[in-house]
Parts: sequence; structure tokens; C-alpha cells
Amino acid sequence: MSELENNIAKAEGYIARFRKDGVLNHINGQAVPADDGTTFETISPVDLKPLAKVAHGKASDIDKAARAAQEAFKTWSKTDPTERKRILHAIADGIEARAEEIAFTECLDTGQALRFMSKAAIRSAANFRFFADKAVEARDGKSLYAPNQLNVTNRKPIGPVGIITPWNTPFMLSTWKIAPAIACGCTVVHKPAEFSPMTARLLIEIAEEAGLPAGVWNLVNGMGEDAGKALTEHPAIKAIGFVGEGRTGTHIMQQASTTLKRFHFELGGKNPVIVFPDANLERAADAAVFMIYSLNGERCTSSSRLLVHESIYDEFTAKVAQKAKRIKVGHPLDPDTTVGPLIHPVHEEKVKSYIALATEEGATIAAGGVKPDGLGDGCYVSPTLFTNANNQMRIAREEIFGPVLTAIPFKDDAEALAIANDSEYGLTGYIWTADVTRALQFSDALDAGMIWVNSENTRHLPAPFGGNKASGIGRDGGDWSFDFYMETKNIAFAMSEHRIPKLGG
Repeated sequence: MSELENNIAKAEGYIARFRKDGVLNHINGQAVPADDGTTFETISPVDLKPLAKVAHGKASDIDKAARAAQEAFKTWSKTDPTERKRILHAIADGIEARAEEIAFTECLDTGQALRFMSKAAIRSAANFRFFADKAVEARDGKSLYAPNQLNVTNRKPIGPVGIITPWNTPFMLSTWKIAPAIACGCTVVHKPAEFSPMTARLLIEIAEEAGLPAGVWNLVNGMGEDAGKALTEHPAIKAIGFVGEGRTGTHIMQQASTTLKRFHFELGGKNPVIVFPDANLERAADAAVFMIYSLNGERCTSSSRLLVHESIYDEFTAKVAQKAKRIKVGHPLDPDTTVGPLIHPVHEEKVKSYIALATEEGATIAAGGVKPDGLGDGCYVSPTLFTNANNQMRIAREEIFGPVLTAIPFKDDAEALAIANDSEYGLTGYIWTADVTRALQFSDALDAGMIWVNSENTRHLPAPFGGNKASGIGRDGGDWSFDFYMETKNIAFAMSEHRIPKLGG
């Protein structure tokens, strides 16, 4: 038996219970079907075959979950932070113990390659450990002196929160949102994306097996128009953390406007990687290729616009094209695969439509642009590079969210900056130069929430994560996460018998 065949057999073993029993909701410590008994089907993008029936939650299911979270908040918010720390570390232990099960399940459900998903559980456990250790300081504030007055601030958890996560790397992104929420004392209602619901069930099981009390974390599957809408409108939910695309973020704000919820949105990106002639071109090419073709290009921080100085444009794009052509596309459980199938046929058609559009707009397809042979009916698209492009083309302005890179030449620093900032998005940017002064000036002027200089995206958990413009609202990471999930209170103490104005005698 080959390694791929062995991995497929293991994965089938892991998901056998979901094939038999379905993917249930989880409310107040109990695995339950939807109130009305309805289900929807999750399919594998590998071969378009059904994986499992999924409970189709709606408003009544969300209401039960929100009420359970509201009740659990009364005690969880007052739980000793050292106990919350212990439980979160136990959750991290559980994630690491089931790392292979998580990775294999996610590969079949999302199409992401095992070479990346095998690390997802480790990173997810690290998220829990980081926020576990911060739980003991979550309520800490400042002392602020004024004339004859001492101000003392502290923070308290805001209440039950709604977490809506996307279909790309769903397990890791769920931990990134949920770990800080429960670390600071909030309770959670989680709605995962309907395209990739399976590992959310594993995660909540791990959490409760680690000792998380019933009702602290609740899970309701469903669609955006029913479960998602009910969650954003529910009066018991005090904040919404959402990762996804911009139009959905707009709908969430509109739906929740009457309840004055707090929002954290991590939305789309059309992120530039800017390569200057003095850069280490081999390293820059490797980084650009990694940031667009890893995770199937289905990542918000992907470097989907390649801005290259005109003096090295042909040389550099040829180098990128060669690397793209050597990338292995295949079954996600094959250890040699880099690019697996896209998440769903609907998304595959979207990505393919941009490949057709590129030719119409006058760009050249320098690599890829086809569905690889011999991979059956799965949602496969080969790593693609467009050259001879400009920033006014739709392929340069719209988020494709696939393994598709658009290369644009520039003549000088000013033009590079103008092109980079000429976007409705502002999530990340990547700058490649050996000139320190240029790096400082360019990064300061680039309109993006996160910028890496001479590096691919390497996350530092205490650092802020989030974007500008249409790429989002707010920041995750470190203390920024606690600022979102907690209310800050100020208490002012008079330090003398100061004069109080007298009215009415």
C-alpha cells in the first residue's frame, strides 16, 4: 500500500462516525440535531462525493445556543483565571493528541494539502497556550494620575459572543478567534462555514473533554442567511468576530445594527508583494511563490499582486513561472502535494472565470491556467501566473482567492507605491529591498494593516493582526484580542477634598 493509500484509509477511519451519524450541532454540552431535523451535505472537493450529513441549524437552534452561552457566562466569567488557564492548556494537549485526525479530516473536507494541514493542529495548540498564559492578566488595567485624582482601569468580559469562521483553514482560524474569547471569560456561539464544518465538531469535543464546562462553547451549523443571520441579530450576543469576505461583513453590520453589537472583521485582501532590483531575487521569488500557492491560494494574506521593477520584470516573472510549473498538484493526502483541490465547485468556477477574464483583458498566462489531467472530478486548478498585466485589470483589483498571481511592472518607487495603494483592500504588503531607508519609507506609506519586509508571512502571536480599508475592522493578537472581547472600566478616586460646585444653595 502506498503512503497516499494508507493516508486515505486512515482518513476514512477518522470520518467514519460522521458518515454514520452526521455532523451534529453542540449546545449546552450536548450533541444534537437541528430542531427541525433538517440537514445539508458536505462534499469533498477531492472527488465531489458526499462526506456527511450536517445538522442545518436555524433561528431556534441559535436561540438555544445563545441562551446556553448566556447562562454559562454567569459562572465562567467569574471562574478563577488560573483555572481558565489550566483548561485552555488541557485543550491544547487534546489538540496535539489528535493532530493527525484533525489534519486528515481537514484535508478531505477542504482540499488543503497535508504538508500544510499537518502543522495546523500544532499552530492551533499554540494559539490556546498563548491565550491560556495571558488569561491571568486579562483583567489588568492601568493607574492614571490626574491632579488630586487617581484613575484605575480594569477590564471585564463583554458577555456571550458569536464567532463566524471561514472555510479556508477552518480549524486553525477557529482557535485563533475562540481561544482569547474563553480565556478572558466570554462564552461562545460558533457558526462554522457550511463548506467545511467537520473539524469544528472535533474542536468542541476536545474542549469539553479537557474540562470546559457545558454551555461555555456552543456550535451551530447552518447557512449565512439563516443561522448566521439569527446569530448576528440575537440580543444575547454582545459581539461578533467574523472572518470572511466583505459583502458578508456588510450584511452582518446591517443585521446587527439594532442590537449595537461590537464587531471584529477580518475580510479580504489583494495584497501586493513589491520587488525592487536590489532585493535578493531568489529569496523574493520563493517568498512570493509560497505566499500565493501555499494553502491553494485560499488565504486572506496571499501575495496575489506581484509588483516588480521594470528592469528585472522579465527575469523575475520567468523565475516565478518556472517555480509555479514545478509545483505538484494532487490529492491533498499525498505527502508530495503542494496544491490540492479548491474548496467547492462553486469556488472552482469563480477562479476559472478569472483565468478566462485574464485573456480577455490582454494579460498573458505565463504558467498554469488549466485543470491538471488525471485527477478526476475534483476542483483542481494549476498554479497560475498572469504577466503583461496592469493594475486597472479586474484580475489585479478583485480578490480571486485561489492559486493565481498577477504580475505588474513599475518604473520607480513612487509608481510602485501608487499601484500598491490603489486598491479597496489594505490587509498586508510584502516589501523586498536591501535599502533600509527605502524599506522604512515605503512601509510607512503603504496603506496596509500588516507589512513584512524581506519575509513571507511569519506570525508573531503577540503582534496585531488585521487590515485597513475594506480588509477589516479591528485587530487580533496579543492584548488586542482582549480589548475586543472585554469592556474597559475606569474608576476615579478623589485624593483630596477638592471644591465641588454648589447648585441650588
